[in-house]
Amino acid sequence: MSDVPANLSYTAEHEWVTSVTAEGHVRVGITDHAQDALGDVVYVDLPEVGESVTAGDTFGEIESTKSVSDLFVPVSGEIVTVNEQLEADPALVNTDPYGEGWLVEIKPENEDDLGNLLSAEDYKNEIA
Repeated sequence: MSDVPANLSYTAEHEWVTSVTAEGHVRVGITDHAQDALGDVVYVDLPEVGESVTAGDTFGEIESTKSVSDLFVPVSGEIVTVNEQLEADPALVNTDPYGEGWLVEIKPENEDDLGNLLSAEDYKNEIA
């Protein structure tokens, strides 16, 4: 069974979300389940800092030895940080999906978007 930390929120598209700053910025990554299904990640295409993103749209792609998958925006807002470590070491998504393998940080434009995310329990049911 995949690791699904209880302190995170999730999307049906296998992204996780957590608050990281006092300003309300959220950090986004892909779940352990998603990285396991992808296999060895070899490239991550992420947006530019300052880009506006809309919940449900794609914000990049993740490429593995098996396939290329879209990354979906969990909350509308502005990209405030991208994980530049992934450029040199995309395998961090595999080795530490909930830590060093995070993808982007977003400044949400509407806090209500966070209420539309899945709880850990709901996500476990999605992938069961």
